[in-house]
Amino acid sequence: MSRATLDKNPRDVASMFDAVARRYDITNTVLSLGQDRAWRRATRSALGIGTGDLVLDLAAGTAVSTVELARSGAWCVAADFSVGMLRAGAARPVPKVAADATKLPFGDAVFDAVTISFGLRNVVDHPAGLREMARVTRPGGRLVVCEFSTPVVPVFSTVYKEYLMQALPRVARAVSSNPDAYVYLAESIRAWPDQAALAGQIRDAGWSDVRWRNLTGGIVAMHYAVKA
Repeated sequence: MSRATLDKNPRDVASMFDAVARRYDITNTVLSLGQDRAWRRATRSALGIGTGDLVLDLAAGTAVSTVELARSGAWCVAADFSVGMLRAGAARPVPKVAADATKLPFGDAVFDAVTISFGLRNVVDHPAGLREMARVTRPGGRLVVCEFSTPVVPVFSTVYKEYLMQALPRVARAVSSNPDAYVYLAESIRAWPDQAALAGQIRDAGWSDVRWRNLTGGIVAMHYAVKA
């Protein structure tokens, strides 16, 4: 199967990411016009991590995001349910674990911080994933969710949605190892809750002090929360 659908069957989603793994990083950089690097730096800064902290990077893919987090001096582990993605990042010098976000293979209150970038949208039951993230985070620990969201300027939002459905799949055909997967990407972004709705879901999952910051005009939103 070349692409998943919005029912987000875990096996289909994992297979789809296995198929895009070889050129995943370069495709993301091209499609985001290079903004992916800035988004990773912003995530690291928002977490406020440093030496001595234990950090879980979920949906880490090829672990490029985990390497960015490790620049803080924290001990960071990459977790993803696509083994193909983890293999594609095998050369990156961070520990890696194959893991389902809804059934994490870690004990309670282990991590000082948890983050997931552009991956919560792909979890079949993302509220359950948010609850699992809370379970493995110590009291007072931090969560940062960096995810595609809803642009804040209506005219820009219309243009952006047109780009998602028309231009993005065409660009992906030029650079991706599985361009059909980017049709799912566009569909899943359009179907994702807006900033306020996602904040409510994070609160319902057991997190407190939930707030968000828009990046790149709301194309991406960074949600921050604390484990009560």
